[in-house]
Formats: sequence, structure tokens, C-alpha cells
Amino acid sequence: MEPSPEQSPHHAYPDHWEADVVLRDGGTARIRPITTDDAERLVSFYEQVSDESKYYRFFAPYPRLSDRDVHRFTHHDYVDRVGLAVTIGGEFIGTVRYDRINDQGRPASAPADEAEVAFLVQDAHQGRGVASALLEHIAAVARERGIRRFAAEVLPANNKMIKVFRDAGYTQRRSFEDGSVHLTLDLEPTEKSLAVQRGREQRAEARSVQRLLAPGSVAVIGTGRTPGGVGRTVLRNLLAAGFTGRTYAVNRAFDEGLTTLDGVPAHRSLGEIDEQVDLAVIAVPAHRVPEAVADCGEHGVQGLVVLSAGYAERGSAGRELQRELVRQARSYGMRIIGPNAFGIINTAESVRLNASLAPESPARGRIGLFTQSGAIGIALLSGLHRRGAGLSSFISAGNRADVSGNDFLQYSFEDQDTDVALLYLESLGNPRKFTRLARRTAAVKPVVVVKGARHSGTNPPGHAVPVSRIPDATVSALMRQAGVIRVDTVTEMVDAGLLLAGQPLPAGPRVAILGNSESLGLLTYDACLAEGLRPRPPRDLTTAASPQDFRDALAEALADSTCDAVIVTAIPWVGENGEAETGDGEVLAAALHGAAAKSPAKPVAVVHVEIGGLAEALAAASSTAAPRTRPTTLAAQPSGPPAAPTAPTPTEPATVEAAGAAGASGTEEAVEAAAASGAEEADGIERTPGRIPAYPAAERAVRALAEAVKYAQWRRQAATPGKVPEFLDETTDEPGAAALIDTLLGATPDPRGRPLTHDEARELLGRYGIPVRPTLPAPDPETAVAAAARLGYPVALKTTAPHLRHRADLGGVRLDLADEDALRRAYGEFTELLGKPAELLPVVQSMAPRGVDTVVRASIDAAAGAILSFGLAGAPSELLGDTAHRLVPATDRDAAELIRSIKAAPVLFGWRGSAPVDTPALEELLLRLSRLVDDHPEVVSVALEPVVVAPQGLTVLGASVRLAPPPPRGDLGPRRLPNY
Repeated sequence: MEPSPEQSPHHAYPDHWEADVVLRDGGTARIRPITTDDAERLVSFYEQVSDESKYYRFFAPYPRLSDRDVHRFTHHDYVDRVGLAVTIGGEFIGTVRYDRINDQGRPASAPADEAEVAFLVQDAHQGRGVASALLEHIAAVARERGIRRFAAEVLPANNKMIKVFRDAGYTQRRSFEDGSVHLTLDLEPTEKSLAVQRGREQRAEARSVQRLLAPGSVAVIGTGRTPGGVGRTVLRNLLAAGFTGRTYAVNRAFDEGLTTLDGVPAHRSLGEIDEQVDLAVIAVPAHRVPEAVADCGEHGVQGLVVLSAGYAERGSAGRELQRELVRQARSYGMRIIGPNAFGIINTAESVRLNASLAPESPARGRIGLFTQSGAIGIALLSGLHRRGAGLSSFISAGNRADVSGNDFLQYSFEDQDTDVALLYLESLGNPRKFTRLARRTAAVKPVVVVKGARHSGTNPPGHAVPVSRIPDATVSALMRQAGVIRVDTVTEMVDAGLLLAGQPLPAGPRVAILGNSESLGLLTYDACLAEGLRPRPPRDLTTAASPQDFRDALAEALADSTCDAVIVTAIPWVGENGEAETGDGEVLAAALHGAAAKSPAKPVAVVHVEIGGLAEALAAASSTAAPRTRPTTLAAQPSGPPAAPTAPTPTEPATVEAAGAAGASGTEEAVEAAAASGAEEADGIERTPGRIPAYPAAERAVRALAEAVKYAQWRRQAATPGKVPEFLDETTDEPGAAALIDTLLGATPDPRGRPLTHDEARELLGRYGIPVRPTLPAPDPETAVAAAARLGYPVALKTTAPHLRHRADLGGVRLDLADEDALRRAYGEFTELLGKPAELLPVVQSMAPRGVDTVVRASIDAAAGAILSFGLAGAPSELLGDTAHRLVPATDRDAAELIRSIKAAPVLFGWRGSAPVDTPALEELLLRLSRLVDDHPEVVSVALEPVVVAPQGLTVLGASVRLAPPPPRGDLGPRRLPNY
């Protein structure tokens, strides 16, 4: 909403303060600055507030606002006096205002940094988290305007308002003066305030999805009068699934005499329905959707599933229609799935919702599925159905203009019916938030992701979200850091999902292989080695093995303490007449389930070849049973070289890893509880068996198991998260670096930023304990000799021309020049072979101790945030792409893993008899650089190349740094829904 001409001309209307937020109950509202045009809205709002709430606000009876009050509360300068309103349907439901004050509590201007704040919320909307959301936003506005503290006077009886301030997480002081409680809040965000904010965000967004998936009533708008069509199909599917709530058919074209359709009430509009409608499924042409949305909003509908197409997938005009659809729905407090959606499903017995175009509702299970593609959704539903797997919930978001994969993660995190979350994503609207939510969710349940459109560099049609420029390999590395199981295909996602939903997590990579086919066992063994697992030699039961033989062998393998998982291979039995007997799958499945039920909890997978009924029988275990406890183990921070996958010999079993458990929440108490639970399961008592996944190929089973092993290892490590070492606080000069950056950027920095000179980069990096070896320019031989004398021999002569930089292979670097003669000779060869000094820009640098050349980088992506990268210099990173990545801020564990996760890591740890290099020094360098870019977002890119890591210590030979005005950090601001 733009201000009228009467608004103060000195401060433009701050439209960036406008935000859509999700309230505590899952509904949405809009927060915006109050303008002079809001006088009537303010008066109407105040008339709906109770006398008690007015008394709490003004400390006296205050039945109505005077004209002077209305003028004061609607006229702001947006600096010293600011008012925000929460609106639904265009009307106020809550307001907040601050006035800047001085030390005596009188009105003031900057540089005064304190303000008095006051709230008022309509009684009908109290308890929805309106005041908490307003506090977050008004605090962010105040910080932007240079205000550091809020002061508030609250009556002792106003417990609700006192609780809002107390629970916000800010540092506060409280006193009792003149019959009121005086509160002072420091507005600098704290770990507690950020945790409170994100906790509220999680509960609100999860609730908003839960309202969509578990409605008490559903109206299908656009239900056809004749069979067929999208709306009539959805209505049929709702009824076929046995939806437990009330269902209505709505179509404005219905005859006035039509009262029922397919046995449900039929109406021409929502206004004709006497009861509350929670969810509306809209299946009308795009040009009629606004009318349907308005009808829903005016009659209290809580959420929409928009199946209609014709939006952003059709181009720029459709994209604007899509934005307007979201604005319209949110103005009424509704969230949207779609447009161009396939629908939603909830198999919970208390709901049984199939508001989708899927003709058959999936069986009830413990897998939650989110997809941004209707076609992929159909394929996944079909594939899971064929494999005998059930779902807990399903959302096909279409263009995902509102509800996204992030919302689904919020819901999955606390949904007790979901053990595994599967997501097919084609775009990431907020990668920074996605990794944060995925890390938290993955700490309690697996998250498996397939990312489509990986290499196109653009978003699919219909996905109006910012495009991230980071390579797909980097996206994959960041997902792994967050605990996400990233797979390449939907088939792999189903394979992994089936194993994770039905089996416990493996305690390690040691795999037992048994079966009645030696060849299939060897294929499985090879596949395990290829995936980095540690298989034991396959146990051949011979083709004569009976189901009882399988049962005994599986029970023995599961009881073996040197085994973490078992893969069973099976081929059909051959009868006396030479024909394959493929119909004994049920018998074999019963035998395998029997062995698993009485054995310690370890994952079991089956690879079979054409055994009729086996997959179905293995999947027939109770899919609605409570999830099995998944004991995991604690692992220490990685040290030493990465372990190469080796096959244990029959006489040398694999090393037994330390046992423990990782809790769902990562807290010490949860870890102890999980450990106790795991100990109880290990005693051999009979338990309810989970589904045993069956695979038609060894490679697929092994790949799924390998993902489970890596995820289990991440869970063990996540239970004891890494830390930022304290030494960084003692050896960094953050204020000095900040002052230097301000000086280098200047009073009016160029939005494009500026690169630093060599000396400027050295000074800035030095503030964080990162010394860069000095280089001296050498525009002619005499200057080069003088520089060498100053630095001391031996020296290196290098060109800094962009096309030859770091290219020793092209002659751009000459090393170990021991004296003046060698330097002059090298300089002459330089200019003779490569060009004139003015083109080469040569420099002289003292020699560093011999070691391994590495590259350390940090960069900021507008969508994903700051990223720390590491690799070996030259061909490994530049040609082969062997580079590892982690999000900033990095912990000691992140730094250790970063070094060890590249394929060429053995070079750092004594490969082929070479001396191991000083990896602790390298880890410290990574942590210092991470701290620099985290403390100073103006540092948008840093490249340290090469970093020579010697057996003792390291040397940074080259550094390039770029500064720019910091990009916005939406993840640290107040809660808000994205607007694309």
C-alpha cells in the first residue's frame, strides 16, 4: 500500500517492510507500515477491541480514539515514529508502534538509540501469535533505523503482553515503577531469540500444512455436472478414499434444483453451505479462479489446492497472474498448494483424504512424499504401489507458488506418522533455509531428495523463484552436509525410501551376504566394494537351500557382532523336472521375517530374481506399526586419512566400531534414551518385523544400503555437533577488520564491489591470523634483483597476468632461484618466451617450504549464502572438479571433513610413502577464513591460491579478495513468507 501525498516527503514509504507471515494456528496475515490512508481502518479496528484490552494499552478507560489520536497513530516519519499493522482481508487485527526517546523518556531523534513500544491486538485474534510476529518485525525495523533498545510500560495484570516480551529471547531488564512493570529489551539478536523465532516459524508452518492435510471438510469448486473432468474426478477420489470429514460439490452452473451430486451436497457457491469449509479444491479455468478465491476467503476457508493451469508455466503474463493469486489468497489468511497442482493425500485413518487426481489412494505407510511435478508424482505413487509401500502423506505442489518443500520439511519434522521424507524438487526458492530445515529434520528422520533441472542453469517453467548460480556438485555437497540423502533418480529415491522406512539404520559399513546363488552373491560383493562398503565374503547356501536354511543363515548373520547389515540373494529353486519353481516367495518371505523378528535390529535387504510373490510378501509386514527404534553409534571427529574400502579376508574380520546411540533431537538425554532402547532390542526378544525391501538388481539394493550407511554415520556425528574453536576469539581482530572494510568500501560503495590489491588483501586477512607471503613487483630485471635482495634468496619469479597466473606448466612460475644470476637468467627467459614485462606483470616472492599445493576459497551465493571450498591446486580441482564444499560458519568437524572428502585426500596423508602434511594447520586456516566471511558479509569472495601445506605448517602464497555491499540475509531477519 503506497502512502498518500500527505505522508512525510523526507522518508519514502518502506515497502520492504511489508511481509506475509504464518501465525501460530497456521493461518496467514500481512504485516505492513501504517499510512495516512488507514484512518478508517484504525477506527474500525479500535471499535472491535474490548474495554479490558484498551485499558491495558492506555492504563485508563479509553472507549474511543479522538481525531488527534487517529492523526498521531497514522502519521509516521518511518524513522523516529513507526507504526506497523497486521491485516487479514485488508482489515487491521493488530498494531504496534514505536517512538524514539532520549534518556529522560522524551521524544527524540537520532543518535538516540532507545524507543518506547506499545502493542494492541483484537481480542478475537489474541493467542494466534500476532503480537510475537509484530515484535519480530518492529524490532528489525528499529535496528535498521539505529535503535538498539525498546522500553515498554505494562500493567502487572497484562500477563499476555508480559509473556510476549519474556518469551522473545532478547536480553531484557525488568523493574516495577509507579504501579507498572518497566521492561527494557536489547534488540541485538541472540542465540536464544533466533532459536525462539525459528521454533515459532517451525510450529506455525507445520500447522499450516497440517491444516491442509487434515481438514474437517472439503469443497470441490468446479465439480462437473457430468462424469469426467478434473473437479468430478477429485470428488470421486475423495469419496472412494473414505474421507472422514464432510464433502461438498460446488459449481455456479449447477441447476437450482440440484441438491446432491454423487451422494454429497451440491451448491452453487460456498455461501450456500451452512457449515465451515476448511479446504477448497479449485478446478475451474484460470480466469475464474480469482472469483473462487474471493468466495473462499469471504467464507472462512483455511486453505486452497489449486489444480487449475495457465499460470507461470505460460510465461510472464501467467507469472503475474500467479503472483496475484498468492497475494489474494494470503490477504484472506489462506495458504495455497499449486497452482497447476496434482493434489494432496493423507492416509491417516482419522482423515483418509485423497484430494488429488490419483485414481487410487495409496496404502497407509510411513513415507511422506513431496513433489513439484505432477508427472513425477504419478510415477512415484505408481512405483511405491508396485513395491508394496504405503504413504503417510503426499503433496504435489505444481508451480509451488506458496507451499513449498521447506513447508513440507517443517511438517515432516513433527509428524508422528512419517518416518522418511521423500522430496522431488526442481527448484529451491530459499536454499539457505532448506539446508537449515533439512539438517534439523534429518537429525530425527531420513530426508531423501532428487533434484531435477540440475544442469539447465534456469528454473523450470512455472517456478518463479531466484536462480542460484552455484554448480550442482556444490548443491549436492551442501545437502550432504545437512544430512540430506541426495540421489540422482526417482528410482533410487524409492529404493532408498523403502529401506529407510522399513529397516533400522546400520551401525557401520560391514555387510554380510548370503544366498543360494554364488554368482549373484559375487555381484553383490563387487557392488558393495564399489559403493565403499566393507562386505564379508559371500556365503553360498547352494541352490538346494530351503527357506529354513535361509532363516538359519540370516539369524546367524544378524547375531554376528562383526556384521552391521545383511543382503540376502535369492534365485528360483529348480525342481526335479528341471523347471524353475517361482511360487515359493511367500514361504521364503515368512522365513526371513521370522529370522529378523528374533534377532538384533540390523537392516536386511533382499536381491531376488523372478521369485513369484516374494517382493509382495516381504512388503506385507505391518506398515501401520509404530516405527522400530533405530540404534546408531557415536563416532569421534574424523582424524587421519580417509579409510579406503577394502574387503576383509576370511581370517581377518573387519574392525568392530564403538557402540552407542544417537538421539532424535541431538540432545544428551535423547542420545542416552536411544542407547537404552537399542540395548533392550539387542537382547534377542521377538519384536514386530518391519518391511524387508526387495530389489531386482544387486546394484540397487547395495546403493540404497550405502546411502543408509552414510546417513547413519551423519546421524552419529550430528548427535555431537562440531564447535568453533575458542582460539579464534583470541587471535582475530574483528573490530579492526570492520574498520578496514569500511575504509576500503568508502562512504558510497559501488554496488558491484571492488577487488582488493595484494597489500590490502594481506592486511585484511592478517586481521584474522591468515598471513600471506609478501610479493614485490618486478617490472624490470634490476627491480627484480632488488626485490630478491630485500626478501632473501631463494626466491620465485611469477607472472600475475590472468592467462598465466598459477600456470607453472606454461612457464609462468620459476622456483628456487638461488642467486642473482639465476634470477636474471629466469627473467630473460620469461620475457623472451612469454612476452613483455608490461604484459606479464612479474613479481618476486621468497620460497616457501615444499609441500602439497592446495586451494581454499570462500564465496557468497545470493540464495545459498556463504560457501567454503577446498581442493588440491591444478588439475584435481580445475580439470576433475575434485572440490569439497561446506556452508559457513564451519565448525572444527566441518573443516576436518572438508579436507578428507575430496577424492585426492590421500595425497595429504602420506600417499605412496610421501610425508603426511600438516592437516591441523590446514583445518585452522579453513576455520579462520570461515570466521572472516561470517563476521563480515561485505567479503563476498576470497581465493587463497596456492596454499602450500608442508609437513609442518603452511604458506599462503597468493590471495585475492573482493568486497561489496553485503547482500540481504533473509534467514536472520524476522519470519516472512517468500514473495516471488
